[in-house]
Amino acid sequence: MKKELIEVSGATLYFYKYELDGLTYYEFDATECSPPEPMLNAIHGLSMIKNENERLVGIFFHEPFPLYQKIPSFFVHESTELESGDFKVVFKRLA
Repeated sequence: MKKELIEVSGATLYFYKYELDGLTYYEFDATECSPPEPMLNAIHGLSMIKNENERLVGIFFHEPFPLYQKIPSFFVHESTELESGDFKVVFKRLA
């Protein structure tokens, strides 16, 4: 799988785009930064998700509970704790 570095307006972290199983993913890693940077980058990333075939993947140093309260109701998320103790959160837009 080839990940392409992309520019996300307003973001302060690197974002990557890739295709997997017919879906488009946008991904960023916020494990090395401190609040509010992870939340702000997630909000900027969510603004790119326009349909149910796109996903935003964020890697966080803890589960971002405050972020869940800030995202619009037309997004859902799935959180997985990684072996490293970080959290991978996949956001998708409802149809």
